Amino acid sequence: MPIYGYRCSSCGHEFEIQQRMSDDSLKVCPECQGELTKILYPTGVIFKGSGYYSTDYKTSSKSASGNGSSPSTESKPDSKPEPKPESKSESSD
Repeated sequence: MPIYGYRCSSCGHEFEIQQRMSDDSLKVCPECQGELTKILYPTGVIFKGSGYYSTDYKTSSKSASGNGSSPSTESKPDSKPEPKPESKSESSD
């Protein structure tokens, strides 16, 4: 059974309760008899397995450069062609 969070709009009392999904939402605050609203909790989902790639997930530039799991163009050194020394042809006559 899932746990639902509620907040009273009158007194600000917050609490969590374990309810069935088929149960009706609570409407009345147990503290002050005010109106209750449900609290939505953010969740993160990461799928793991052979069918998912690290490029499927959005990463911030801060975490991508620090963990080393994804390729980053910022950490690669610049590949500038090195100047070749001029070859002088010395002819011995």
